[in-house]
Amino acid sequence: MRRTIALSALIPLAASAHVGADAGLHQGPAFLIGLIHPFTGLDHLAAMLMVGLWSVLAFTDERRAVWAAPAAFASLLLVGGLLGVAGIALHVVETMIALSLLALGAMVGLRVKLPVLAGCVAVGAFAVFHGIAHGNELPAARAAAALSGMVIGTASLHLTGMALGWAIARSVILPRLVGLCVALFGLSLLAG
Repeated sequence: MRRTIALSALIPLAASAHVGADAGLHQGPAFLIGLIHPFTGLDHLAAMLMVGLWSVLAFTDERRAVWAAPAAFASLLLVGGLLGVAGIALHVVETMIALSLLALGAMVGLRVKLPVLAGCVAVGAFAVFHGIAHGNELPAARAAAALSGMVIGTASLHLTGMALGWAIARSVILPRLVGLCVALFGLSLLAG
């Protein structure tokens, strides 16, 4: 019961990582603003967790490869963030974020195994759009500090997703359930 109440308190955050819905979160030290920004929208949070989780499920036999997709995502998120801070705004950003949830959820649920480079390209492409969405909202005057915090926040979510992946890797049902939930969330964002 307590978990349900705690989780339901997060529902309003589902759309708060996007323009105009920051509830004053962009006030204060730039590094801290960037650090907490990836946690303030359920769509971004889910995508970043899925990248870590998928990398563990996809590359369990290749320990070094496990780090490649999260590193690609964080790096290209920074590139997208720089584009967003520079004022680049694409009308497809929200659609691509929703598609990233659908795709990452499917990749986790189906335990899709890709070559390392293909996996990095896939998550990296989505990362650019997540980065643009974040960058459009971060304080441009203090972009370096805010983007540094954003990348560290993202990396911590990837690590959390990786820990989740290692915890449920032996299960047949749990990755499917988690992936299905995230894919349906992405689908609902696309439909909305």
